[in-house]
Amino acid sequence: MLPYLEVEQGNQDEVEPKTEIETPDITGKTLKEAESILKENGLEIKINNEYEGIDKENIVVSNQLPQAGIKTYSGSCVYIDF
Repeated sequence: MLPYLEVEQGNQDEVEPKTEIETPDITGKTLKEAESILKENGLEIKINNEYEGIDKENIVVSNQLPQAGIKTYSGSCVYIDF
């Protein structure tokens, strides 16, 4: 639609291409392990019920969204519950 209206979308050279990624399974992992796995895959972690002073080495991920195996893009967030 924007090209039809002759609207510039910015400098395409500055736009980083997104890589399609399959969401890894982090359920059953500690928060620390989950953060590491997601970072390796270019994804970010968002903890739904996070609180101050959380013990990331002993708390285990019980649920994630998007679920494991779902295609997403680098830089996307994975929301988790414990």
